[in-house]
Amino acid sequence: MNSPRRPSPQAALTSLEAAEASARGGFGCMFSTSEEFEMALITERRAQGRYDQCRARWPAILFVGCALMIAGTVLLFG
Repeated sequence: MNSPRRPSPQAALTSLEAAEASARGGFGCMFSTSEEFEMALITERRAQGRYDQCRARWPAILFVGCALMIAGTVLLFG
């Protein structure tokens, strides 16, 4: 009966240290501050087209509409 080959303790330790270094490197962050992260996030979202310019017109349209309603009310009751 053949027993499975077991790696030497030194090889197992070396393999474990390499796995530890690889896992530890995965937790590193490429941004030094949260501001850099936010800027990169916004830049990426703009490149994807998430911040459309057509949505930016709605506040102006609503403001003009409210101003016209107030002007009409003043003229009606004034």
